[in-house]
Amino acid sequence: MRNLSILFIAFLFISSINAIAQPAPSEYEDGLNAITLEAVKGQLDFLASDWTEGRETSKRGEYIASDYIASIFSVYGVEPGGDLKWFYPSWQERQAGAKPYQYRSFFQEITLLKYKSGDDQVFKLNTETGQFTFSYETDFSLNTGSIAREIESDLIFVGYGYVNEDEKYDDYKGLDVKGKVVVRLYGYPGHNDTASEAYKKFHPQGRYAEYYLNREKDDVAEEKGVAGIISIYQGYDRTSRWTTNTPFRYNKKYYEGEENLSTYEYSYRVPGDSMSLDPLSINLSKRAAHEVLRGSGINIEAWEKNVAERMKPDSKPLPGKSVFVSTSVESELVIARNVIGVIPGKDSTEAIVIGGHYDHIGTHKGYIWNGADDNASGTVGVMTVAKACMATGEQPEKTIVFAAWTGEEKGLIGSRYFVEHPYVPKENIKFYLNYDMISRDSEDDSLGNQCSMSYTAGNLFLEDNTNTFLEDYDIDLDIEMKPTTSKGGGSDHSPFARKDIPFFYFMAGWHDEYHTPMDDVSKANYEKTTNIVKIGFLNIWKMANE
Repeated sequence: MRNLSILFIAFLFISSINAIAQPAPSEYEDGLNAITLEAVKGQLDFLASDWTEGRETSKRGEYIASDYIASIFSVYGVEPGGDLKWFYPSWQERQAGAKPYQYRSFFQEITLLKYKSGDDQVFKLNTETGQFTFSYETDFSLNTGSIAREIESDLIFVGYGYVNEDEKYDDYKGLDVKGKVVVRLYGYPGHNDTASEAYKKFHPQGRYAEYYLNREKDDVAEEKGVAGIISIYQGYDRTSRWTTNTPFRYNKKYYEGEENLSTYEYSYRVPGDSMSLDPLSINLSKRAAHEVLRGSGINIEAWEKNVAERMKPDSKPLPGKSVFVSTSVESELVIARNVIGVIPGKDSTEAIVIGGHYDHIGTHKGYIWNGADDNASGTVGVMTVAKACMATGEQPEKTIVFAAWTGEEKGLIGSRYFVEHPYVPKENIKFYLNYDMISRDSEDDSLGNQCSMSYTAGNLFLEDNTNTFLEDYDIDLDIEMKPTTSKGGGSDHSPFARKDIPFFYFMAGWHDEYHTPMDDVSKANYEKTTNIVKIGFLNIWKMANE
């Protein structure tokens, strides 16, 4: 009998603990009631309006947008989570007894180096038979990086420059490439033979897979200390981009004019405390690429076939070949800012972060890239989840951090900066939710309810929770679940994943207006956006209270 009593008391204790840890249904209901289509539409309509001028990083329109986001956080009762600032009273105020004091802002300011290639670029190829001095944008082009430099290096052929740890494939195996210029082919083993076993094994999956693959290849090269990458696009002539007389007039669906409507003139990066150099990206004409490989015994077509059949790397130095590269750069310093809001938890040492980038591409030649879907929609998701969490009337167990990132379009700058300068130590960030492009329908989404949820593989409870919430609260979403082990990617979940912080990531549908001035609010599916916000809130509130 005594043992039964002890068991019964233990049962009551555990039950009471579970009851405390789990949010009550009324909290969910109060939060969901705060997420209305009208609120989503009102915020999205302004954030993606012409008033915010395309929200380009560090420009006036982005500052207007960030002020708006901070004011919305303040209206909802969310506390500032940005930089610590000092207020200094005026002379008259000091005479009246006022003293300086420190306060926390909603803004996390980031000093950025804004730069582009200069006019003076040199590329020389040294061979056993002589030296070639190539002309800029006739036989070569390059992306200089953030600082002008000179490089002399032997050449090393690294195949595709591809690394797949799961399949134990590494094009860099056994090669010392630090400080060297490498020659890299486009693609991956078997990429041009869809019937090959290599294609089936190495073909990346997903809508943006090949784009992400190129980013990951660049990241690998940078991690290995490569000084420069000569990219060879087999079967494609890069010189078609360098001609000066055609087209005589640009005529696109949304633009007609005599000048190209370029949106990527400048690049951006955090200068940092030490010199951090991206590899130079060098593209060659067909004849220059031929000279690089001539005499090496490498026939690209035969080489690719061999690697696809054997599924083993075949990289090697190129004997008798070296290069000299000299670059020039134009640069200036600018300030951009993340917007950070916080709901402190009962345990302030642990946090869950929800974020989405609010920047976009800006204005060019009178056109505005409003970026309604990309990513005013995700930013509205972040703000509205904050509203819902506050509407519960309860303090969560864990701290919840709400972030609107700057500089995603410039290379995930804001989220990268945050994981290096987080509100709480990064090891105490338990999960990250990312919203990016949550307002549109794909062409095959006839019901207007499809979206995807990517998440760090192994966290199956996310699927279970999400499916339960969809049923319990009658949320009309058809969600494709996509567990992944990848730590790369083109959105703001990637910097968290690289720090081993698990994530989940919602996206709605792909559309042809991506990165054009035609991505505006008239095409948004507000009901779908509202439902994606709801499912994000339910997951976040449950996780913050477990």
